[in-house]
Amino acid sequence: MTTAEASKSGGMGKDLVVYACLLALAGLQFAIAFQNIDTSQMLVRMLVVAIVEAGLAVMFFMHLWTEKRGFTLFVLVFTIFVLLALQYGWTDSTRMVIGAPFAK
Repeated sequence: MTTAEASKSGGMGKDLVVYACLLALAGLQFAIAFQNIDTSQMLVRMLVVAIVEAGLAVMFFMHLWTEKRGFTLFVLVFTIFVLLALQYGWTDSTRMVIGAPFAK
């Protein structure tokens, strides 16, 4: 068995460690939720922890950790592009409430 095959097969140990880290990060989010801080600070802290959690889940449970760097970079850029493209329609969302702007 080559080193590439050994790293892809891994084992349950690495998955359990990552799962334990995800549980710890979820507990950290729970602790952040009960802190007496401003809403903006809470949003930033929760968002940072959520991004770390999502990164761990994608890298290990979807096996992007073993892929080539170019493919991983493509997935990252494509995901950011899709999330930004989804935000394009929000500027037109008030049209549903007030009708077409400047219409008579």
